[in-house]
Amino acid sequence: MKFKYGKIFLLGFGSFGFSLLWVVYNNFVPLFLEERFSLQPAMIGFFMTLDNIAALLIQPPVGALSDRLRTPLGRRMPFILVGVPVAATAFGFIPVAAALPVFVACTMTLLLSMAFWRTPVVALLADVTPSQYRSQANGVTNLMGGIGAIIGTLGGGALYAQNHAYPFWMGSGAVVLAALILLAFVREPKTYISAAEEEPRFLKSLQALWKERERSVLRMLATIFFSYLAYNAIEAFFTLYAKNHLGLPGEDGAQLLGQFVLLLVLFALPAGMLGGTLGRRTSIFIGCLALMTVVLAIFLLPPATLLIPLASLPVVGVVPIIGLCLMAGGMAWAMINVNTLPMVVDMTDDLHAGTYTGFYYIAFTLAAIFGPNINGWIVQLSGNNYNLIMLASPFFLAIAMIMLLGVHRGEAKTGA
Repeated sequence: MKFKYGKIFLLGFGSFGFSLLWVVYNNFVPLFLEERFSLQPAMIGFFMTLDNIAALLIQPPVGALSDRLRTPLGRRMPFILVGVPVAATAFGFIPVAAALPVFVACTMTLLLSMAFWRTPVVALLADVTPSQYRSQANGVTNLMGGIGAIIGTLGGGALYAQNHAYPFWMGSGAVVLAALILLAFVREPKTYISAAEEEPRFLKSLQALWKERERSVLRMLATIFFSYLAYNAIEAFFTLYAKNHLGLPGEDGAQLLGQFVLLLVLFALPAGMLGGTLGRRTSIFIGCLALMTVVLAIFLLPPATLLIPLASLPVVGVVPIIGLCLMAGGMAWAMINVNTLPMVVDMTDDLHAGTYTGFYYIAFTLAAIFGPNINGWIVQLSGNNYNLIMLASPFFLAIAMIMLLGVHRGEAKTGA
């Protein structure tokens, strides 16, 4: 198995389509819930976790199932073929659903179908990449995902101002295009389980993980949980934060978040390379420390200061002080985001890559469930003080750093 950047860039189209769709969903669905259906912050926070509840129930067993599946297309591709068309159709109907029950039906269909194919497409990274190059490969896929997120924030914000449905239709088209590229150009390795090998079973693997005396895997999953808890707490409410705390229109809040995503994209490849040189654990620790500093600065500075313009750049437009902070945060988040998945995957063998990707998504998804709910209640109980979402995040990042100190596995397997 050879490492080729071109093959990884093509694989990255899965992250491209997935990220673009979710950025549009996270940016504009909260606005629909507040403006169209008049929901309170706590209820909006709960609604924004429904996708993660679906993912928690579906993604881990699907990851283990994809480890066992054998078809002429491979073990991951059938999930993409089934999940993508359903997701694209449901997503396109969300902005035109005028009644809340119809809106919920569209979003639930989207959430279930997206959960069905996410773990298999991410597990492809381990299938086609040798261990020592997985941080670099994950940097490439994060780069592609970041490009999708930039289009979803900057392009989505501009399209939303013209017609609220346009960003969603763009997302539907992007995810279909990404799936077609994967099916056309990415070939899975022909791997089969010999008679001596045990087929991966999710519950049995989970039990074995819990019984391990060496706790690096569990500590790594805790690190992922708390770092993503800090991130998702902010992401789910950022457009409402921009609207209610900074006094910006919804589309401007989405474009402002695009400045974070831009630096996440630009720094994805360097973050993967740093993971290969400094080590993955060290890179994640530096990222947590830097992101904690940035978010504390945003919390402490008043809105008038945060909105002071510093420069005007192509694509992103005017960069205020908060934009500069978000750009620094994007670089820090790249250090965390790029290196966590390779650490988890390299704590097992290639046979169980899908299963351990499922473990990764358990931690990731639990954080995405608790983050919006915790911050939704914080905002509501404080009389809609949206600035408080910037206070809980550093606390969770500090816990993530403590958990990371107990991780002693997951670096690249140089002999692979």
